[in-house]
Amino acid sequence: MSEKSSSSGSDEDADPESGQPVEFGGVLSKWTNYIHGWQDRWVVLKNNTLSYYKSEDEREYGCRGSLCLSKAVITPHEFDECRFDISVNDSVWYLRAEDPEHRLQWIESIELHKAESGYGSETSLRRHGSMLSLTSAASALSSTSTSSFKKGHRLREKLAEMETFRDILCRQVDTLQKYFDSCADAVSKDEFQRDREEDEDEFLTTTRSDGEHNHNNNGSKEKLFPPASPKVINGIDFKGEAITFKATTAGILSTLSHCIELMVKREDSWQKRLDKELEKRRRVEDAYKSAMNELKKKSHYGGPDYEEGPNSLINEDEFFDAVEAALDRQDKIEEQCQSEKVRTHHLAQVPSSDIFSTIGTHRFASKAEEMVQNHMTYSLQDVGGDANWQLVIEEGEMKVYRREVEENGIVLDPLKATHAVKGVTGHEVCHYFWDTDFRMDWETTIENFNVVEKLSENAIIVYQTHKRVWPASQRDVLYLSAIRKIVATNENDPDTWLVCNFSVEHDSASPTNRCVRAKINVAMICQTLVSPPEGDKEISRDNILCKITYVANVNPGGWAPASVLRAVAKREYPKFLKRFTSYVQEKTVGKPILF
Repeated sequence: MSEKSSSSGSDEDADPESGQPVEFGGVLSKWTNYIHGWQDRWVVLKNNTLSYYKSEDEREYGCRGSLCLSKAVITPHEFDECRFDISVNDSVWYLRAEDPEHRLQWIESIELHKAESGYGSETSLRRHGSMLSLTSAASALSSTSTSSFKKGHRLREKLAEMETFRDILCRQVDTLQKYFDSCADAVSKDEFQRDREEDEDEFLTTTRSDGEHNHNNNGSKEKLFPPASPKVINGIDFKGEAITFKATTAGILSTLSHCIELMVKREDSWQKRLDKELEKRRRVEDAYKSAMNELKKKSHYGGPDYEEGPNSLINEDEFFDAVEAALDRQDKIEEQCQSEKVRTHHLAQVPSSDIFSTIGTHRFASKAEEMVQNHMTYSLQDVGGDANWQLVIEEGEMKVYRREVEENGIVLDPLKATHAVKGVTGHEVCHYFWDTDFRMDWETTIENFNVVEKLSENAIIVYQTHKRVWPASQRDVLYLSAIRKIVATNENDPDTWLVCNFSVEHDSASPTNRCVRAKINVAMICQTLVSPPEGDKEISRDNILCKITYVANVNPGGWAPASVLRAVAKREYPKFLKRFTSYVQEKTVGKPILF
């Protein structure tokens, strides 16, 4: 992965002027879809946004997709050390770095951009905290619909009355407090004056006679203690203020009682509304959870987590249903194609049968001869009484047997089918099975193929890619295909024609990450039986019968549920054999017999 920066989340990786992390980019593998799988993309992290381009050179044409990281969730994969997923709501990107170190570097850079985006960081709180004000809060409150208070307008009126009573009561309390303060001052002055007068009386007693003393004393008392009225103190009418205070407190108590009564009456109504809202919220939350679960299934079906493998999120039943549905779609497409296809009835020039009697002198000659002899020895053996072989299909002349074999959890069941087809010879059947010019006419599972190398006139190396059946991974096969004629040692026995396909390795077709490389060992073995024609008639196609033995040993190259593989094999092999033999019968109608 090439990078424009090595941002790791430290302060040094931030722009000194803006405080934001600098741009970060590089090559990551992105899961595109279940057809194309993982593809390299140029990914750029900038301004809290993750964007991807087909390549670095195509950035000027615009990005192919982007994610805002503000609310993104980054999840390192549990099993794949190079993979991490980024999800925003129902959008998920599956990404793979070239190694665990680069994955960690990407995750840290994304987290840094996310932290500095203004969502949840300290700097964002300091930066945006001052935006809150009483004005904004008041405007938010003022935007609340007044319709929700229509039923409570009387309560608001009473609360307004309480505000008025509070103002009046506060003024009355101030007035009364002033009156009480004035009274306290007057009492204090009166006591002080009285004490002073008493002192003066004692002094005068010693200097005057008793009569004069009594006269002056009475006169002083009348002068010093004139009758006082409450109204005289600061001009406050204490009685009037007391009456008003009493009326105000009575009004407050009455209004409070009214408010309490209104709130009690409305409590039941509000509680019922609250219960209804809570129930509606519960139902909405349940519906939301169900919808999200369904959405995740639908949105991410086809994602890498749903591919075949022991850690696949799809269970065995769902895997089987998906494979069966995909095969049904392929069958319908094939039927439509066959109905629209106009086949050209031509038979390519067939070399002399003598060249098929030897395997040749190429570098794979000894291996090919060994495979041919093994098939002649073991594949033609009758399996009807063998307890290891199970008869799984019987349709007319066709019988299909299976022997269950597993290795390291991978199904390796050998299959063997026997069939008898009228009107064709073993040479014709093997010719159409081997010759790549006719391959796409009858083989419906192949997406494309090419001949990698021609070893001899009767041996070639073929690379072919099979159509993907989701959720299984796509398969490819590299194999040597040889056609042979085995001459019978007994003149009463028929000659045997055989096509043997077995996996090999070749520098021009190395395995790739796009497909899982399967291993095969397949043989089509045919013998022609001829019944004598009546009288002097020439042998016609009515007099010939081809006995076919088809054996297949396939290693799928990866894990898939055993029940699914066996069910698919049981379904597809008989269909293939019937389709192919019907094709050969159709191609040979009206043509000279090729023995």
